[in-house]
Amino acid sequence: GLPRLSWIDTLYSNFSYGADDYDAEGHEEQKGPPEGSETMPYIDESPTMSPQLSARSQGGGDGIPPTPPEGLAPGVEAGKGLEMRKLVLSGFLASEEIYINQLEALLLPMKPLKATATTSQPVLTIQQIETIFYKIQDIYEIHKEFYDNLCPKVQQWDSQVTMGHLFQKLASQLGVYKAFVDNYKVALETAEKCSQSNNQFQKISEELKVKGPKDSKDSHTSVTMEALLYKPIDRVTRSTLVLHDLLKHTPVDHPDYPLLQDALRISQNFLSSINEDIDPRRTAVTTPKGETRQLVKDGFLVEMSESSRKLRHVFLFTDVLLCAKLKKTSAGKHQQYDCKWYIPLADLVFPSPEESEASPHVHPFPDHELEDMKMKISALKSEIQKEKANKGQSRAIERLKKKMFENEFLLLLNSPTIPFRIHNRNGKSYLFLLSSDYERSEWREAIQKLQKKDLQAFVLSSVELQVLTGSCFKLRTVHNIPVTSNKDDDESPGLYGFLHVIVHSAKGFKQSANLYCTLEVDSFGYFVSKAKTRVFRDTTEPKWDEEFEIELEGSQSLRILCYEKCYDKTKVNKDNNEIVDKIMGKGQIQLDPQTVETKNWHTDVIEMNGIKVEFSMKFTSRDMSLKRTPSKKQTGVFGVKISVVTKRERSKVPYIVRQCVEEVEKRGIEEVGIYRISGVATDIQALKAVFDANNKDILLMLSDMDINAIAGTLKLYFRELPEPLLTDRLYPAFMEGIALSDPAAKENCMMHLLRSLPDPNLITFLFLLEHLKRVAEKEPINKMSLHNLATVFGPTLLRPSEVESKAHLTSAADIWSHDVMAQLQVLLYYLQHPPISFAELKRNTLYFSTDV
Repeated sequence: GLPRLSWIDTLYSNFSYGADDYDAEGHEEQKGPPEGSETMPYIDESPTMSPQLSARSQGGGDGIPPTPPEGLAPGVEAGKGLEMRKLVLSGFLASEEIYINQLEALLLPMKPLKATATTSQPVLTIQQIETIFYKIQDIYEIHKEFYDNLCPKVQQWDSQVTMGHLFQKLASQLGVYKAFVDNYKVALETAEKCSQSNNQFQKISEELKVKGPKDSKDSHTSVTMEALLYKPIDRVTRSTLVLHDLLKHTPVDHPDYPLLQDALRISQNFLSSINEDIDPRRTAVTTPKGETRQLVKDGFLVEMSESSRKLRHVFLFTDVLLCAKLKKTSAGKHQQYDCKWYIPLADLVFPSPEESEASPHVHPFPDHELEDMKMKISALKSEIQKEKANKGQSRAIERLKKKMFENEFLLLLNSPTIPFRIHNRNGKSYLFLLSSDYERSEWREAIQKLQKKDLQAFVLSSVELQVLTGSCFKLRTVHNIPVTSNKDDDESPGLYGFLHVIVHSAKGFKQSANLYCTLEVDSFGYFVSKAKTRVFRDTTEPKWDEEFEIELEGSQSLRILCYEKCYDKTKVNKDNNEIVDKIMGKGQIQLDPQTVETKNWHTDVIEMNGIKVEFSMKFTSRDMSLKRTPSKKQTGVFGVKISVVTKRERSKVPYIVRQCVEEVEKRGIEEVGIYRISGVATDIQALKAVFDANNKDILLMLSDMDINAIAGTLKLYFRELPEPLLTDRLYPAFMEGIALSDPAAKENCMMHLLRSLPDPNLITFLFLLEHLKRVAEKEPINKMSLHNLATVFGPTLLRPSEVESKAHLTSAADIWSHDVMAQLQVLLYYLQHPPISFAELKRNTLYFSTDV
């Protein structure tokens, strides 16, 4: 049907606005209506906030306004906002020009078609022409007039310019769009029918020529009629976003302010009226134990069923595994589970990797979308805190909580990727996806332990099955989906910051083996794997002594798993082509803020079935870990300004950056988790000393050193710069630029900011950018997407030297995670951008984006 929900959805996703924009992975967006609109959860139509806004720019009144970057502003605070208005408007104008050209291209064949309609050989009947081109002429005229009036105002810009009336008028003409939308489906179907039955028309509709913008190289591009007919649908959403951006940067006392507000109100009402008849899909979730049959374990797992992800409640009884889902019940009724399938444990087998048939390919959810959800969740979290602090209305809080639950639910459903397969020896296989290997082995061990007893196979009659499923509700031990919004307010919020863990050694192995450990922490309610030691070959007493820095996002527990590395090529898991390593032991400890938050290392032992792993840890809260301390001696390279280093070396890019990058490209580019897996801390310190002393053995040492240590040294160099590579001065502007919703304005602003960087910073940044793109090209092998890389490097390149005034922070943790998300997105923006050359940038001092 009509992609109605998807437009509203577009308003919320901060990534892809136009059907012609690039999506977040840099592919051209598909033409025509976005798919998958029916799976979106119900969305509340009040965009209370754009997820990217940092706490500073919200509402404008509560924070200290960021200092205006030089070059952007005429120096006055108000002037700065108006300067941003100009950027927003000129970007919008450029896209408006393209839109008008697209409408023109659509109208071009209309006249000749009309002319033939009255002849003896019509291509189309008048009726068909009127259906296909319904209201296009009117829309074209409305926008042409708007463009002709707005253009001179932007070209002869001054801060007093008013243009709110133009937007208000544009909004008042949305009725034409309503008519267009109501006819859209019929128009498409008619065009489709006509091109099937008429060759001439098919030729016309396959390629319509759209003029390129005045100053672009392309004279025109060819586009299908179907794609062009979708443009008006897209445009309303786009104008609404621009109004958001404009209001954000228009002083409240400016004459335009009330007019823009009015235009935004009309546009939003229009969008939600179109969204009205969508059935709000609400999801409810809960949990179950059986008489005589004891319930041994239950919990929520994500099942792949008909190649889509479903949240199931899985119950393990003494003799049967039952997979259920909660039934939708009317209010006041007792909630019930529905059994999806069950397997008597006597018939349950875990297919060995060799036998398991290849599963339907599981498409992992794009990383950037997961990060986006996390960002929305932390934004909503701080909103809820703010409302509570200001004794806000409980209805507003409920609405925010509901929104937060929807995002957390999506995150929970879409992030797991570890396959857990179960097979019924009389037939069917089932596939669950888990987010942690720990959890997978807990389920497997619990089942295998029960299977040691003498079990009988059986078939449940429908009544027995009903009774068993009915008991689940009372018996369940896990009542809530593992999302943070289900936690009570008085529960500990967990730790935010960096946990430094050194995995020292392990004892207690019966025979020698190749051994390694992984570390998992909980994040957003469930566990994810964060680090992995190197393999210690052929030993009963491995000594790793490796240090890791793990970022905590509200974490409460640390888990350590010890594995035996398997090099046997026959044991390959069909689900993900990875060789299956055997878990030797696993254990978990609570991260107690009291013990962890001391400045000193705290050494501990985890016991796991006879194996003891010794480790130490210390925790640095966020604000502590980010202080950049300039180096005392200016002769080295760490902690020394980049301009000082490049001048001393007479180089454009510091030697340390070039050497580390070269080494990683030579032998680390196919390394799984390069830049994400931490190197050994002692190796990194050794490399740091050698670079600081400018020792002549650097190259020899680099070629021998573990590649993760070299990657770690490069990260450390950027982290220890006395000021971040993208500078403190421009930080607030980067935060504002990335929060712009209109792609053209964003492009304008983001390129303008690069040009404002000092040359050594800019050249080094562009050099690093190209390197990270080359790393990401190997993602199928190294598993590092642009998004993963942006997560690692974003904060390192952007995070300001000193946390600015904390007076207005609701909670450092929330704002912090908020800022980190924005930092990640700034870097991601440049990583996904087509190649940027230093010379080009410097040439285009004033530059309007055309590829909108």
